[in-house]
Amino acid sequence: MIKVNNLSFAYDKKNILKDVNLTETEPVIIGLWGRNGSGKTTLMKILSGMEQPNDGTVEVDGIVPYNNSDAMNHVAFMQEDHPYSDMWDINDALKFGRDFNENWDQELADKLIDIFQLPRKKKIRTFSKGMKTMITIAIGLASKAPLTIFDEPSNGLDAHMRKQFYDVLLDSYDEHPRMILLSSHHIEEVEPLCEKIAIIDNNTLVHYEETDVLKNNGVHISGTAEAVRAVVGNKRVLEERKLGKQLNIMLDTPLTDDLKREAEQAGVMIEKAPFQDYLVNLTTKEAELNEHA
Repeated sequence: MIKVNNLSFAYDKKNILKDVNLTETEPVIIGLWGRNGSGKTTLMKILSGMEQPNDGTVEVDGIVPYNNSDAMNHVAFMQEDHPYSDMWDINDALKFGRDFNENWDQELADKLIDIFQLPRKKKIRTFSKGMKTMITIAIGLASKAPLTIFDEPSNGLDAHMRKQFYDVLLDSYDEHPRMILLSSHHIEEVEPLCEKIAIIDNNTLVHYEETDVLKNNGVHISGTAEAVRAVVGNKRVLEERKLGKQLNIMLDTPLTDDLKREAEQAGVMIEKAPFQDYLVNLTTKEAELNEHA
C-alpha cells in the first residue's frame, strides 16, 4: 500500500528528507516519531500529494499522489490544527469530508460525533482545541481512505477524550482494516495503538520495526561506577550520567532475566527505561555517530 524508494526532498538547498525507503503492503497502524525538524511533516505531505519529491518515487495504494486529482480517495491527511472555515459548523465539516472521499461512511461519522458529544450547531471556531481534534479524528476515520494520516492526533485531548479516541480508532480499524499513520512527538500517547513504529531522524528513516521489538529495548542501570561498568561490559551505551560516585547508564538492550540476575549480583539498580526517553537517546546517539562518520 506504501512504496517509498530513495525519496529525497530539499528546500532552499537544505535537505529535509534524504534517501527514505519504506515499503508496507498490509493493513497496519504505524506510529511515526521524530523530533522537531526531523522531516516527519514533509514525509506526510509527500505521501498525501501536497509536496513533490526532488528524487525517488512514491506510490500509495497503487497511485502516485502528487498532482493527482484522485489522491484524496486514496489518502486522507488530517493535519494538526486542521484548517476549518470560520463559518463552518460540524455539519459543514462532515459535508466537506463526504464530498471529497468516495469511501465516506456517513453513518460512522454521525456515530463518532455522537460518541464525542460535539454540538452540531455551534461554529467550529468556538470549539476548544480538544473538540477540534475530535472533529478531525471523526472525519479521518469516516473517510475510510486506504491510507489515513493523523498528525499529532492526541493534542488537546484530556484522558477521557484520549480513551475515546483509542477505542473508536481500534473499532474502526477492526471493522475496516487499512493503513493508518499516527504521527506524534510523544510516542507513548499513541504507542498502545501501533503495531509498528517508524522513526525519522537526521532527515531519513532510521528504524521501521514492530512496536514490541523497539519497546522491549532500553534499560537504566545505576549504582557505583565500578559495579555499573562491570554489568555494562560491551553493551551499547546510549546515555551516561555521573553524580559523585554514582553512575547512571541507559543501554540499548532488552531487560532480560539474565541481565536482571547480573545486576542483582553486582548490587546495582536496574529498570526498564521509558519508551520516549529510549527513543530520544537512541536517535541522539545515532546522530552523533553520523556526525563522526
